[in-house]
Amino acid sequence: MIAVLACKLCRALIRLLGRGGTDFPGRVALKLCPNLLGELAKNVTTVIVTGTNGKTTTSRMIEQSWQDAGISYFANKSGANLLSGVTAEFAVHSTLTGRCKYSHALIEADEAALKFISKYVDAKVIVYTNIFRDQLDRYGEVTHTLGKLRIGAQNSPNAVLCLNADDSLITSLHNDVPNHVIFYGINTPLYETQVSELSDAPYCIKCKSEYEYDFVTYGHLGGYRCPRCGYARPRPDICVSKVVLIDEEHSEVVFRDGETEIPATVNLPGGYNIYNACAAMAAAKAMGLDLSRAAQSLSRFACGFGRMEKFEIGGTDVRMILIKNPAGCNQVLRFLTQRRAPFVFAACLNDRTQDGRDVSWIWDVAFERLTEMGDTLAEAYLSGTRAEDMALRFLYAGFPKEKLHVQKDYGKLMEEATAHKLPVFVMPTYTAM
Repeated sequence: MIAVLACKLCRALIRLLGRGGTDFPGRVALKLCPNLLGELAKNVTTVIVTGTNGKTTTSRMIEQSWQDAGISYFANKSGANLLSGVTAEFAVHSTLTGRCKYSHALIEADEAALKFISKYVDAKVIVYTNIFRDQLDRYGEVTHTLGKLRIGAQNSPNAVLCLNADDSLITSLHNDVPNHVIFYGINTPLYETQVSELSDAPYCIKCKSEYEYDFVTYGHLGGYRCPRCGYARPRPDICVSKVVLIDEEHSEVVFRDGETEIPATVNLPGGYNIYNACAAMAAAKAMGLDLSRAAQSLSRFACGFGRMEKFEIGGTDVRMILIKNPAGCNQVLRFLTQRRAPFVFAACLNDRTQDGRDVSWIWDVAFERLTEMGDTLAEAYLSGTRAEDMALRFLYAGFPKEKLHVQKDYGKLMEEATAHKLPVFVMPTYTAM
């Protein structure tokens, strides 16, 4: 009771001071009661979403399906996805005696924190999105991240695991735990042109031979198979059987559940958001929700902070798209290069703890695609603590120097970028966002 009260008071004080801290109240509560999360999560049906890319957007998609199904729930929308942050969310949504006010919880979990959160939360469903190289100084290589996600699954014997069949790393979890598994994936290429990107997992997780692919969606995702040991993409239980349309505002797809086809509109653009939608459909299947209604929810969910978020500054349309690793950034660039109307581009690269100190990943991103756009990309603005590093990368990509502007002040950056009265697309890292 004291720990819950302390957490609530800390949260209220932080909000009163106009600060956005979501982690500190949980740290205070855990000091007072280390097992607090385990006590608060009892009798709460919890779904956890984890992985490198797509956690927040997938969570918002699942949340909309829960709203439409009339489920009583809370979610950690604030981005507090470490153990202390998740503990704080449970405390805030519980009474002083520790009884949760809601029957369900939707938790986005950092991939490195899942192994700690899963010690205390007996999840009903865990959705695994993907594994890509991300913040190497914190996570290490992809196999290290996979190991942490594996521990999370091993700590959750009662959870249904929703695994991305197109990710050879995520799929391998199926062989390590006895849990019931629902595989999801995309059964068709996402783009008309062949995808040729740096792969984070080119070699078989079992025997280290090089994979062969029937098709690649992006990164190392797709129809992989090992010619030596036979390890291969499993047949998805729910999949995207057809991509009807991908434009600047949305996507139209057809899901398949067994022999049943379910058309759907995803109200965000980008091929990677089709994966997020498919993960949300897998979660709906695991929860026993009506899949037709879940598909309808995809057309009206609210995007998360900075995830293709749209707003206006001085009458100019701005879209903000978080970037944090090569795979995700390449997908954003692929989205941008579909545009035919002129626009202004801004990239904000920071190297603070939440961003990852190592920014060498920008050299694995195909910024040459922006150079090839010619006059469609009117101007480019670069900002953040490592703006000069990004500027150098752009110059090596052949981008015209006269169209490149470094502006460290965020306020002036947006003033200058929006002054052209053209749509502005901003790609920030976490702390810049």
